[in-house]
Amino acid sequence: MAKIRVLIADDHAILRDGIRALLALSSDIEVVGEAADGREAIDQCRRLDPDVILMDVAMPGLGGLEATLEIRRENPRVKILVLTQYEDREYARRFLAAGVSGYVLKKAAASDLQSGIRAAHAGGLVLDPKVAKAVVEGSVRPTVGAEAPDPYDALTAREKQILKLIAEGRSSKEAAQVLGISVKTAMSHRERVMEKLDLHSRTELIKFALKKGVIASES
Repeated sequence: MAKIRVLIADDHAILRDGIRALLALSSDIEVVGEAADGREAIDQCRRLDPDVILMDVAMPGLGGLEATLEIRRENPRVKILVLTQYEDREYARRFLAAGVSGYVLKKAAASDLQSGIRAAHAGGLVLDPKVAKAVVEGSVRPTVGAEAPDPYDALTAREKQILKLIAEGRSSKEAAQVLGISVKTAMSHRERVMEKLDLHSRTELIKFALKKGVIASES
């Protein structure tokens, strides 16, 4: 039987080493590559065509969500299992909306990760119990009147990538280099982001990104 081919995307080398060692104990799972950020995850996915990607949320440059959006667009066959420390319902909601196969916390037991990879590969949905509870409660919570749509959801995948990079302090030229696009195209995406979100300065953009959890307050 062919092994499940896994790509590990996390910016902490020691964590990647630990996951690789853990998964080496499974006879049906094989780690075929690693990535230290979202851009590298996209490139490695193109090169290696893994079955399952273990995707961290917060990474430099392109984060896990931004990389997931592009990978899902290019290769819907690959299963993405989010492996993170964040229990936040909003993070989980966005990843699930992007089509991931699961959301697992890093503090989960080793056996949970191995079974999660198998379940994701088989087409199942894997959710940490705490995350599942938060997502369900959020989806059924009663509201007064119609809830306003989230402006973040109106952005395209590329615009969400640009938003994160610019909010982190990257110039249009630097964002273009990360994404492999022209500076003119990056500037055009940035203008559309500002217009769609009704923002008028980098400060407002950063505040929006912090409020929505696109970037962390400590970054």
